[in-house]
Amino acid sequence: MSKLEQVLDLEPPYDLKFKGPFTEVVTTNLKLKNPSDRKVCFKVKTTAPRRYCVRPNSGMIESGATVTVSVMLQPFEYDPNEKSKHKFMVQTIFAPSTATDMDAVWKDAKPDDLMDSKLRCVFELPSENDQMNDVDATKAAPVLNSKADGTSAPRPSSASVDDSEMKKLMAECKRLQYDVGKLSDENRQLKDEGLRMRKSHRSDDMVTGSGAMMSKQHSSSSLPSLMVVIAAIFIGFFLGKFVL
Repeated sequence: MSKLEQVLDLEPPYDLKFKGPFTEVVTTNLKLKNPSDRKVCFKVKTTAPRRYCVRPNSGMIESGATVTVSVMLQPFEYDPNEKSKHKFMVQTIFAPSTATDMDAVWKDAKPDDLMDSKLRCVFELPSENDQMNDVDATKAAPVLNSKADGTSAPRPSSASVDDSEMKKLMAECKRLQYDVGKLSDENRQLKDEGLRMRKSHRSDDMVTGSGAMMSKQHSSSSLPSLMVVIAAIFIGFFLGKFVL
Protein backbone atom coordinates (compact mmCIF):
# COMPACT_ATOMS: atom_id res chain seq x y z
CA MET A 1 0.00 0.00 0.00
CA SER A 2 1.42 3.40 -1.01
CA LYS A 3 2.11 5.97 1.65
CA LEU A 4 -0.29 8.89 2.01
CA GLU A 5 0.76 12.21 0.54
CA GLN A 6 1.27 15.12 2.92
CA VAL A 7 -2.05 16.90 3.42
CA LEU A 8 -0.57 20.15 4.78
CA ASP A 9 0.89 22.94 2.69
CA LEU A 10 4.34 23.86 4.01
CA GLU A 11 6.00 27.25 3.56
CA PRO A 12 8.89 26.94 2.87
CA PRO A 13 8.32 23.50 1.38
CA TYR A 14 11.88 22.11 1.31
CA ASP A 15 14.53 24.21 3.08
CA LEU A 16 14.71 25.99 6.41
CA LYS A 17 17.16 28.86 5.94
CA PHE A 18 19.02 30.40 8.87
CA LYS A 19 20.90 33.63 8.20
CA GLY A 20 23.94 34.41 10.37
CA PRO A 21 25.94 35.58 12.14
CA PHE A 22 25.27 32.72 14.51
CA THR A 23 26.55 34.37 17.69
CA GLU A 24 22.95 34.70 18.90
CA VAL A 25 19.64 32.90 18.45
CA VAL A 26 18.44 32.85 14.81
CA THR A 27 14.73 32.24 14.22
CA THR A 28 13.03 30.93 11.07
CA ASN A 29 9.26 30.52 10.69
CA LEU A 30 7.57 27.50 9.16
CA LYS A 31 3.91 27.90 8.15
CA LEU A 32 1.59 24.88 8.16
CA LYS A 33 -1.73 25.30 6.31
CA ASN A 34 -4.55 22.76 6.39
CA PRO A 35 -6.50 22.95 3.10
CA SER A 36 -8.57 19.84 3.88
CA ASP A 37 -12.02 19.63 5.47
CA ARG A 38 -10.75 17.58 8.44
CA LYS A 39 -8.70 18.27 11.54
CA VAL A 40 -5.02 17.41 11.24
CA CYS A 41 -2.58 16.64 14.07
CA PHE A 42 1.07 17.49 13.48
CA LYS A 43 4.49 16.94 15.06
CA VAL A 44 7.78 18.65 14.22
CA LYS A 45 10.90 16.51 14.68
CA THR A 46 14.60 17.20 14.09
CA THR A 47 17.82 15.22 13.87
CA ALA A 48 19.55 17.74 16.19
CA PRO A 49 17.15 18.39 19.12
CA ARG A 50 19.85 20.04 21.25
CA ARG A 51 20.57 22.69 18.63
CA TYR A 52 17.00 23.85 18.02
CA CYS A 53 14.01 25.07 19.99
CA VAL A 54 10.64 24.61 18.27
CA ARG A 55 7.44 26.39 19.34
CA PRO A 56 4.92 24.81 19.01
CA ASN A 57 6.40 21.42 18.27
CA SER A 58 3.00 19.71 18.04
CA GLY A 59 -0.67 20.54 17.86
CA MET A 60 -3.93 20.28 15.96
CA ILE A 61 -4.89 22.38 12.94
CA GLU A 62 -8.54 23.02 12.14
CA SER A 63 -9.86 22.82 8.60
CA GLY A 64 -8.68 25.82 6.57
CA ALA A 65 -6.49 27.14 9.41
CA THR A 66 -2.77 27.98 9.42
CA VAL A 67 -0.23 27.54 12.23
CA THR A 68 3.14 29.30 12.34
CA VAL A 69 5.95 27.26 13.89
CA SER A 70 9.03 29.16 15.14
CA VAL A 71 12.29 27.24 14.73
CA MET A 72 15.06 28.81 16.84
CA LEU A 73 18.67 27.88 16.15
CA GLN A 74 20.86 28.20 19.23
CA PRO A 75 24.20 30.10 19.01
CA PHE A 76 27.21 28.07 17.83
CA GLU A 77 30.61 28.46 16.19
CA TYR A 78 29.91 28.42 12.47
CA ASP A 79 32.32 26.77 10.03
CA PRO A 80 31.60 27.76 6.39
CA ASN A 81 33.43 24.66 5.12
CA GLU A 82 31.17 22.32 7.05
CA LYS A 83 27.93 21.38 5.35
CA SER A 84 24.81 21.21 7.47
CA LYS A 85 23.39 17.74 7.96
CA HIS A 86 20.51 18.85 10.15
CA LYS A 87 17.05 17.92 8.97
CA PHE A 88 13.45 18.46 10.08
CA MET A 89 10.39 16.31 9.55
CA VAL A 90 6.76 17.40 9.79
CA GLN A 91 4.64 14.37 10.61
CA THR A 92 0.84 14.56 10.33
CA ILE A 93 -2.26 12.44 10.73
CA PHE A 94 -5.98 13.01 10.27
CA ALA A 95 -7.70 13.41 13.62
CA PRO A 96 -11.17 12.03 14.35
CA SER A 97 -13.87 14.71 14.42
CA THR A 98 -14.42 14.09 18.14
CA ALA A 99 -10.74 13.90 19.05
CA THR A 100 -9.64 15.92 22.09
CA ASP A 101 -6.58 13.97 23.29
CA MET A 102 -3.73 14.20 20.76
CA ASP A 103 -1.60 11.72 22.69
CA ALA A 104 -4.32 9.11 22.24
CA VAL A 105 -4.58 9.93 18.51
CA TRP A 106 -0.85 9.37 17.99
CA LYS A 107 -0.87 6.28 20.16
CA ASP A 108 -3.68 4.65 18.18
CA ALA A 109 -2.33 5.75 14.79
CA LYS A 110 -1.35 3.12 12.21
CA PRO A 111 1.85 3.50 10.18
CA ASP A 112 -0.16 3.65 6.96
CA ASP A 113 -2.13 6.65 8.29
CA LEU A 114 0.98 8.77 8.89
CA MET A 115 2.07 11.51 6.47
CA ASP A 116 5.41 13.30 6.59
CA SER A 117 7.50 15.96 4.88
CA LYS A 118 11.24 16.45 5.24
CA LEU A 119 13.13 19.74 5.19
CA ARG A 120 16.86 20.37 5.30
CA CYS A 121 18.58 23.18 7.18
CA VAL A 122 20.61 25.74 5.25
CA PHE A 123 23.01 28.14 6.97
CA GLU A 124 23.80 31.44 5.26
CA LEU A 125 26.11 34.30 6.16
CA PRO A 126 25.10 37.86 5.21
CA SER A 127 26.79 38.99 2.00
CA GLU A 128 28.91 42.13 1.75
CA ASN A 129 26.16 43.80 -0.30
CA ASP A 130 23.63 43.14 2.46
CA GLN A 131 25.98 44.65 5.04
CA MET A 132 26.60 47.71 2.87
CA ASN A 133 22.86 48.14 2.33
CA ASP A 134 22.26 47.99 6.06
CA VAL A 135 24.92 50.65 6.67
CA ASP A 136 23.54 52.88 3.90
CA ALA A 137 20.03 52.52 5.28
CA THR A 138 21.14 53.61 8.76
CA LYS A 139 22.99 56.60 7.31
CA ALA A 140 20.09 57.63 5.06
CA ALA A 141 17.45 57.36 7.76
CA PRO A 142 18.32 60.66 9.55
CA VAL A 143 18.45 62.54 6.20
CA LEU A 144 15.05 61.27 5.15
CA ASN A 145 13.55 62.08 8.51
CA SER A 146 14.96 65.61 8.69
CA LYS A 147 15.11 66.91 5.10
CA ALA A 148 12.71 64.93 2.92
CA ASP A 149 9.63 66.99 3.71
CA GLY A 150 11.33 70.08 5.20
CA THR A 151 10.28 69.20 8.73
CA SER A 152 12.48 68.61 11.69
CA ALA A 153 13.28 65.12 12.81
CA PRO A 154 11.02 63.68 15.47
CA ARG A 155 12.32 63.78 18.97
CA PRO A 156 13.67 60.45 20.12
CA SER A 157 11.76 58.48 22.67
CA SER A 158 14.57 59.10 25.18
CA ALA A 159 13.66 62.82 25.17
CA SER A 160 10.16 62.09 26.40
CA VAL A 161 11.63 59.81 29.00
CA ASP A 162 13.97 62.62 30.09
CA ASP A 163 11.05 65.06 30.29
CA SER A 164 9.05 62.72 32.45
CA GLU A 165 12.05 62.09 34.68
CA MET A 166 12.62 65.87 34.97
CA LYS A 167 9.00 66.39 36.01
CA LYS A 168 9.36 63.70 38.65
CA LEU A 169 12.55 65.35 39.94
CA MET A 170 10.88 68.77 40.11
CA ALA A 171 7.95 67.32 42.03
CA GLU A 172 10.37 65.57 44.40
CA CYS A 173 12.28 68.85 44.96
CA LYS A 174 9.07 70.69 45.76
CA ARG A 175 8.09 67.98 48.23
CA LEU A 176 11.52 68.14 49.88
CA GLN A 177 11.31 71.94 50.11
CA TYR A 178 7.91 71.63 51.78
CA ASP A 179 9.30 69.07 54.24
CA VAL A 180 12.28 71.35 55.02
CA GLY A 181 9.95 74.31 55.66
CA LYS A 182 7.78 72.16 57.89
CA LEU A 183 10.79 70.98 59.86
CA SER A 184 11.98 74.59 60.20
CA ASP A 185 8.60 75.61 61.63
CA GLU A 186 8.67 72.71 64.07
CA ASN A 187 12.23 73.65 65.10
CA ARG A 188 11.16 77.26 65.66
CA GLN A 189 8.21 76.14 67.77
CA LEU A 190 10.50 73.95 69.86
CA LYS A 191 12.88 76.88 70.40
CA ASP A 192 10.02 79.15 71.48
CA GLU A 193 8.72 76.49 73.82
CA GLY A 194 12.20 76.09 75.34
CA LEU A 195 12.50 79.86 75.86
CA ARG A 196 9.10 79.98 77.58
CA MET A 197 10.06 77.09 79.83
CA ARG A 198 13.37 78.75 80.77
CA LYS A 199 11.59 82.05 81.50
CA SER A 200 9.03 80.30 83.69
CA HIS A 201 11.82 78.56 85.64
CA ARG A 202 13.61 81.88 86.13
CA SER A 203 10.44 83.57 87.41
CA ASP A 204 9.86 80.68 89.83
CA ASP A 205 13.46 81.01 91.07
CA MET A 206 13.03 84.76 91.51
CA VAL A 207 9.85 84.26 93.53
CA THR A 208 11.45 81.68 95.80
CA GLY A 209 14.57 83.89 96.16
CA SER A 210 12.55 86.98 97.10
CA GLY A 211 10.59 84.95 99.64
CA ALA A 212 13.80 83.77 101.24
CA MET A 213 15.17 87.31 101.34
CA MET A 214 11.98 88.61 102.92
CA SER A 215 12.10 85.90 105.56
CA LYS A 216 15.74 86.75 106.26
CA GLN A 217 14.92 90.45 106.47
CA HIS A 218 11.98 89.70 108.78
CA SER A 219 14.11 87.55 111.05
CA SER A 220 16.92 90.11 111.05
CA SER A 221 14.48 92.93 111.76
CA SER A 222 12.78 91.01 114.56
CA LEU A 223 16.14 90.30 116.21
CA PRO A 224 16.97 93.93 117.11
CA SER A 225 13.47 94.55 118.46
CA LEU A 226 13.87 91.59 120.74
CA MET A 227 17.19 92.92 122.00
CA VAL A 228 15.58 96.32 122.72
CA VAL A 229 12.87 94.67 124.77
CA ILE A 230 15.41 92.68 126.79
CA ALA A 231 17.56 95.77 127.35
CA ALA A 232 14.50 97.76 128.50
CA ILE A 233 13.66 95.02 130.98
CA PHE A 234 17.15 95.06 132.44
CA ILE A 235 17.21 98.87 132.64
CA GLY A 236 13.84 98.91 134.33
CA PHE A 237 15.01 96.24 136.78
CA PHE A 238 18.10 98.21 137.76
CA LEU A 239 16.25 101.51 137.98
CA GLY A 240 13.71 99.87 140.25
CA LYS A 241 16.42 98.76 142.62
CA PHE A 242 17.98 102.22 142.84
CA VAL A 243 14.65 103.92 143.43
CA LEU A 244 13.68 101.53 146.18
